[in-house]
Amino acid sequence: MIYCVEDDRSIRDLMIYTLNAAGFDAKGFNDGAGLFEALQKEQPQLILLDIMLPGEDGISILQKLRMQTATEEIPVIMATARGTEYDKVTGLDAGADDYLVKPFGMMEMLSRIKAVLRRTIPKETIHCLRTGCLELNTDTHTVLVHSRQVQLTLKEYNLLQLFMENPDRVFTRSQLLEAVWGVDYVGETRTIDVHIGTLRMKLGECGDYIETVRGVGYRMVKKTAERTW
Repeated sequence: MIYCVEDDRSIRDLMIYTLNAAGFDAKGFNDGAGLFEALQKEQPQLILLDIMLPGEDGISILQKLRMQTATEEIPVIMATARGTEYDKVTGLDAGADDYLVKPFGMMEMLSRIKAVLRRTIPKETIHCLRTGCLELNTDTHTVLVHSRQVQLTLKEYNLLQLFMENPDRVFTRSQLLEAVWGVDYVGETRTIDVHIGTLRMKLGECGDYIETVRGVGYRMVKKTAERTW
């Protein structure tokens, strides 16, 4: 969703038409009041914001957006009819991601929107680790075996996450102690063997994914995901 804040209805309608034709959902607003009302219901991917608006101007609106936690990360492209260096610098200093100088072409508008979205949309982060029928979700801190949740202690979970993030890598007991318990941990490497044993037991048939490498340590063998059809 793209929000267009522009008081000239003909320009606003053309912007929305162009965005829709390019595959974007878009909504238009005459002023800041309409924008903030809409933001209470839906967060857009980007806001096109004119500087010269009735009532509150675009710079003031932008400053409010950047001061609110819910809207501070929304990309904003400012539009100015004057095109002076002062307007550009003021908008960028206030937190704008880019600017358009009126009169601008619709193709330029689309180009700048796509460029800003490429820069600002975060890269996808892997939150779910899978191997075979074993799944670990780092957001919910849950572990599933055949889609059934398994309860692990914190250390067991941390061990499993380390293994799943590094499939087929062999870890020595000392490396596991340092990674999971910390460099200052004072204890025997037998601690690792105990935790690996309980982890394997709780994982059931997936416990075999964790292999013992004799004389070295442990590794998790990467398994092919099972078909569900």
